[in-house]
Amino acid sequence: MSETDEFAEALLAQLSVEINEEKEITALSEKIKEDNSFNVEFGDVEKTAQTLFPDLAKKVNDYMGLSVSPDLSIVGLELEELKRFKGKKVFTTKTARQFVDELFYAVSKNDLEKISDNIKKDTTKFLVYSTYVKSYISKISTTYGDFLDNTIYLNKFVLDSYPKIILYKQKPPYETKFESIKSGYMGALKMTILEEIVHSVQNNLQRLNKEAVIHVNQINEELAKTILELDDKTVSHLSEYLQLQLVPEEFVIAKKANLFFMLNPDNFITNVLGPNIMTYNKVDIDPKIAEFIPSLLEIYQRWLKPIQDQHAAFTTMEGMAEFVVQNILKNDPDFQNYLSTFIGTDYSAYSVKKSIGKEFTEKIFEVFEKDTFLKLETNPPNTRELKNPQLYLNRIK
Repeated sequence: MSETDEFAEALLAQLSVEINEEKEITALSEKIKEDNSFNVEFGDVEKTAQTLFPDLAKKVNDYMGLSVSPDLSIVGLELEELKRFKGKKVFTTKTARQFVDELFYAVSKNDLEKISDNIKKDTTKFLVYSTYVKSYISKISTTYGDFLDNTIYLNKFVLDSYPKIILYKQKPPYETKFESIKSGYMGALKMTILEEIVHSVQNNLQRLNKEAVIHVNQINEELAKTILELDDKTVSHLSEYLQLQLVPEEFVIAKKANLFFMLNPDNFITNVLGPNIMTYNKVDIDPKIAEFIPSLLEIYQRWLKPIQDQHAAFTTMEGMAEFVVQNILKNDPDFQNYLSTFIGTDYSAYSVKKSIGKEFTEKIFEVFEKDTFLKLETNPPNTRELKNPQLYLNRIK
């Protein structure tokens, strides 16, 4: 087996928990389909979503004061389609776009040979973008929906399966519990559609987030290329200094890959300096490491601003959506049933969950109410302001 084949196997192995869960969901869904005693239906996901959409779009418009595009559409995706779509959510440099699409296609098919071919084709890009594969694909079974390019994408695999599985596990007679589970299913759809409608009106924040991610990926590609060009002696000494796991000498790419995954700033700087890095102006690293890779400190320093820009935009987007969804649905009985039947909690426990973005939005809403959302969209906070909302209020008043 070649080294790239082993890399391909390792990537799928890192997704094994998700892949096994997908197989379990598929098997249980087939069992339910074949069970004649289970004769209830929850309806087509896309059709139901499109029925719910007009009212939810109006609620967003009324609550946020931001217009929802009349061209916003809803599309349901099956499992493989959704995995390929997730590749589109990776905002790449122009030269990496085709590579990422091909990589996510290969992963959607669990195709070891194609993944291995991708690694051979461009190891630099594989090192950078395989991290997205692990991050995005491993969350498929907990992802109900997503937004991109004026379209809301629904996870049909999960939304079709979960309500049936939840009801099936409660044993017959199914009809007695059907209404509460269906209500919870409607609550899940409302929550998902609402969240993605909110994302659809965040045009400026979406743009800022995308531009920052592309910049970060460009820097990560540069770092990967730098590490892959290191001589074997430097790789061995630096790996030893960083106390990385020993790799046999014949696995040349693996040794350099281990270095990249360790020194990738998303991992190395954040783990060493902690989350407060998002408010720093300067990065410092161990001088000994800088001796091995003289350009490393300068690369890290250039990484700092775009990662902070991305963190600020993304945190604001997510926090705003979380705040709006909770406030629009707080008295919705379907959402209450979703929390109890799907999540096993209630609104009071759900609503007190903390997140920087939601807490920030709450603070600004206390001052500006409905005008909050236009202000956050057109004049978003920076990372320091997210941690201290008063700084933002002082700036925009």
